[in-house]
Amino acid sequence: MEGADDRQYHLAVAPGDVAETVLLPGDTERVAKITDQWDHATEVASHREYHTETGETNGTPISVTSTGIGSPSAAIAVEELAAVGATTFIRVGSCGAIDPELELGDVVITRGAVRVEGTSDEYVRESYPAVADERVVTALVTAAEELNIPYHVGITASTDSFYAGQGRPGFGGYQSAAGIDRFEALKNAGVRNFEMEASVLCTLSSLFGLRAGAVCTVYADRAGNEFEVTGQRRAVRVANRAVEILAAMDQAVADADAERWHAGLTIK
Repeated sequence: MEGADDRQYHLAVAPGDVAETVLLPGDTERVAKITDQWDHATEVASHREYHTETGETNGTPISVTSTGIGSPSAAIAVEELAAVGATTFIRVGSCGAIDPELELGDVVITRGAVRVEGTSDEYVRESYPAVADERVVTALVTAAEELNIPYHVGITASTDSFYAGQGRPGFGGYQSAAGIDRFEALKNAGVRNFEMEASVLCTLSSLFGLRAGAVCTVYADRAGNEFEVTGQRRAVRVANRAVEILAAMDQAVADADAERWHAGLTIK
């Protein structure tokens, strides 16, 4: 641990507090659902919406930090976690299905995101792509396959608004024309799901030379107008196992002195 002066302003974490790979749920209550699958966990900081614990899963170092809701607070988490040594970020959350083929309780693994949120625009021009790290995506897919959890891989749309921005009726039934049009346009474009943080995580990680990905459980079937909090631990299980797989992939790349992960490598 470093001195208190080295702690980050919002997260209150210092160098040495977190592992290189950090899971990022939005909800602080999801932290316990993540850590109860680990070998052990220790709280290292809790400030505002940011609750951070560090431990191991099957011997692999791992951390978790809740980010609260939305891209502004998620961007702060990435900035301050990176400042103390984190290099890989995996969002673990919930989402609304745009694609009618998705079912409640399925998980969606993001390979890229439509930047409907405004936070990433503060960092780079709108045309810059929000792309998940290919090694992180592969680890998440491998975990879902291994755990036999229903999953889908595709493009996510990240918004700043849970209601109007995603075409939902708000107070008094209010709906914005832009939100309604956006839902139909994204569905026609084959976008799989709505959520609120993946695009800023992917954008910032690419800009900073770090890695990011996202796995979310479907709570809302937007096409069928259904909602149910179900399968929450599916995304958690996939993310935790993916961290172990990712560590093995990184080791295989290092052992082979390869530039990047490829199909010719195997993991133990």
